[in-house]
Amino acid sequence: MLKRQQLIEAYRQACEIELQAFKPGNVSIYSPAHDMTVEDFRLSAQVSSEPITDPEFGLGEKIYYAVKATREAVGCNTNLGIVLLCAPLLHAAANARPGESWRQALDRVLEATTQRDAEWVFEAIVLAAPAGLGESEQHDVQQKAAVTLTEAMRFAADKDRIALQYANHFKDIFDFAVLRYNRAFVLSGDSGWAALAVFAAMLARYSDSHIERKYGKRYSEWIRVEMESLDSAMQLTIEPEELFPVLYGLDKAFKAQRINPGTTADMTVATVLVVLLEQLIDQQQAGEL
Repeated sequence: MLKRQQLIEAYRQACEIELQAFKPGNVSIYSPAHDMTVEDFRLSAQVSSEPITDPEFGLGEKIYYAVKATREAVGCNTNLGIVLLCAPLLHAAANARPGESWRQALDRVLEATTQRDAEWVFEAIVLAAPAGLGESEQHDVQQKAAVTLTEAMRFAADKDRIALQYANHFKDIFDFAVLRYNRAFVLSGDSGWAALAVFAAMLARYSDSHIERKYGKRYSEWIRVEMESLDSAMQLTIEPEELFPVLYGLDKAFKAQRINPGTTADMTVATVLVVLLEQLIDQQQAGEL
């Protein structure tokens, strides 16, 4: 079980590392986007870090109050996906039982979600008002929840990659993205570069559900091809500066079409958080031996 201050610091650090990655179409230290700046995201991470780790809150409450704090601080949706992904990871790290691994704790957290958790999260989503939300025939977030949070996420999993993580217990992150991050970090020693490697590899492999909610599949193949090329290029160099011309070009092209791979950026934050939490857990366990 990790202490609350460790969770706060890991969460804030994961959010900052993602901003250090030059992610085409997204906000980063290299480029603003969609009327949002790096400082908006930094402030969002800061104000949401307290409620998302509050031990007095259940999982759904953590998500709602983190989104509420963000909305009050920056007035727009900067981190709904980040909060949805990071909350169960942090909750599990804080509440692991003796003899239970972190992933076992996460499995337990996801299987133990309640209808009240779903109600809190539905309220958070409505408050954040993400682009392209629309309506659903079943388990619409603008209606009262009739199922648990994880059941609601399973219903949405075929069209939302964040919801899919609740359904598959974060398989995309643990079994793919973390491996990509660690490989890139070992080769480069640069956490921002490693985060970009995750972003590129995931977009080359998976369509971004935020983009497809807004535009359908109009841009999906183009993005996949471009990110496959970037992913391949990144595996042939460990000098980020060599690819800056490519990154600036992609960033300009994506933003000209108002393409924002927001879901993939959120998954990148969650991946970095997993890496940081695993390091803390390993250190804690080593200290107990």
